[in-house]
Amino acid sequence: MSKVCEIKSIRNEIVEEVSKKMLPEEKYYESSNTFKILSDFNRVRIIDALNIGELCVCELSLLLDMSQSAISHQLRLLRNNDIVKFRKEDKKVYYSLNDFKITELIEKVRNIE
Repeated sequence: MSKVCEIKSIRNEIVEEVSKKMLPEEKYYESSNTFKILSDFNRVRIIDALNIGELCVCELSLLLDMSQSAISHQLRLLRNNDIVKFRKEDKKVYYSLNDFKITELIEKVRNIE
């Protein structure tokens, strides 16, 4: 049994309706980049922790049982993609989420059974 249409019968009105509702291509590039970033186990854990509260590298390292250099590497990637932001307080650097769309995604992940 073929999974491809055997008879070329296109429903133009449906195609047009769907086409109007689709996003511009640039949005798909942005979305796919976000999903690439979220495809890493440790980055999702970092985002989840930062979704709960602002933390420094030392705290994330302890919390997630990862080296500070590994945390810093992941934070740099998240920062370069505007997902996290940081602020300095004396000699400490605190990280928090910058993209609240990510927060919504993480909340949905938390509710998956």
